[in-house]
Amino acid sequence: MDISGADLITVARYLAAGLCMGIGAVGPAIGQGLAAAHALDGMARQPEMENSLLRTMIVGQAIAESTGIYSLVVAIILIFVAG
Repeated sequence: MDISGADLITVARYLAAGLCMGIGAVGPAIGQGLAAAHALDGMARQPEMENSLLRTMIVGQAIAESTGIYSLVVAIILIFVAG
C-alpha cells in the first residue's frame, strides 16, 4: 500500500480545515459569552435599560460571530478549492 503525494495533500487539507474551524470558533464563543454575561449583568442592575442593552448585545454578538463565519469560509475553501 503506497501513500502518494495527493493523499498527503488531501490529509493536510482536511486537517487544516478542522484546525481552522476548531481554533476559529474559540474566539467568537468567548466573545459572545462575555457579551451576554455583561448584558445580563447590566439588565439585572438597571431593568429599565433592558431593551437598549438587548439590542446592543445582539449587534455585538453578530460582530463577534463574523470571525467564526470567516473561519468557516476559509475551511470550506481549504476543503473544496485548495489542492
